[in-house]
This record gives sequence, structure tokens and C-alpha cells, in this order.
Amino acid sequence: MFIVNLNYIKPLEEVDKYLHEHINYLEEQYSLGNFVASGKKIPRTGGVILSKIRFLSDLEKILHQDPFHKAKLATYEITEFIPSMTAKEFENLKELV
Repeated sequence: MFIVNLNYIKPLEEVDKYLHEHINYLEEQYSLGNFVASGKKIPRTGGVILSKIRFLSDLEKILHQDPFHKAKLATYEITEFIPSMTAKEFENLKELV
């Protein structure tokens, strides 16, 4: 499992021009089963994506499809982790390993 930390490197006015395309991209990744959760940071300096992709190389290919990446609006920091403890309602996350 991976945590993807997006940090905007362009003004929000530029980011907002691609927001609709980015949302469509996220919806597609959810429908393919690649993403578990996502959302914007507060303050709005970027976003976070939780992915259940197995291999880093596969995730990187998927992230390169993000309109934010293509337009060079954000940097992407990826952290891999293995969920060993969860709240009961999220126990299925441990099965992704």
C-alpha cells in the first residue's frame, strides 16, 4: 500500500484549471480499484492519495497519467507501508499486503 503526497508547485489558479480533469482521472483509478482514498490538504497546498497498488513501478506509471503531473503542477512523494493495525471498519486494508 502507498501514500502519495502531492505538493502544488504552481499557483492555485493554475491548479484549478486542471481540477476537473484530475477528478475524472481519480474517478477512473477508483473504478479500476487502484485508489482507496484521496483528498485535498488543509491548507490547500496539495493532496493525498491512498493506493492499494502492489508495485511502486505500477503506481508511478499510473501517477504519470494524472493531469496534474502532465501539466507539471505538483510533485509526488510516495511512501510505501504495510498496514498491521486498523480500526475494525478498515481491517480489509490489512488484506492488501
